[in-house]
Amino acid sequence: MQDFGLYFQLGWQHICDWQGYDHILFVTVLCGTYLLADWRKVLILVTAFTIGHSITLALSVLNVVKVNTSLIEFLIPVTIVLTSLVNILNKERSAITVRFSYFLALIFGLIHGLGFSNYLKSLLGTSTNITAELFAFNIGLEFGQVLIVLAVLIMAYVIIKLLKTPRRDWVLFLSSAIFGIAFIMCIERFVLIKFK
Repeated sequence: MQDFGLYFQLGWQHICDWQGYDHILFVTVLCGTYLLADWRKVLILVTAFTIGHSITLALSVLNVVKVNTSLIEFLIPVTIVLTSLVNILNKERSAITVRFSYFLALIFGLIHGLGFSNYLKSLLGTSTNITAELFAFNIGLEFGQVLIVLAVLIMAYVIIKLLKTPRRDWVLFLSSAIFGIAFIMCIERFVLIKFK
């Protein structure tokens, strides 16, 4: 039980760590088009992302899937750039674009799970009985993700409802800023890819 608490803490701290802010940027831009009133849609969106990253996190940590670490580190900001572009280009939140967002969250979750696994594998070392640690770490990731989502929704509420900023202006500002940061990350990480 003590290990559960430790790995739970490591999970939420990892996703909320400002030094590795790429996951924070992704969750922020993923939920950046929603308001508190849209909590059901956000729940489905975050669940899709969770399913994706839970699958690849487990497969990678259990050594079922082996990945090129530098390629994954490049693909993570690519997911942020693409999600930002979807937000910028979609002027209306139709049922089709919402479903497309769910699909992207699931697919991009697969990539982020591989990124999470690199960190978790470094913590586990040569340990062989890792099921409990994997579960605790994943629950910690979810807790951290919920904290980020709540912060984004509260920020959107303040900016849109209290400061009377048009919703589209908020989405364009947030998504464009995150696009710029992630695009620079893509360029920096592309040169570090080691093809095997």
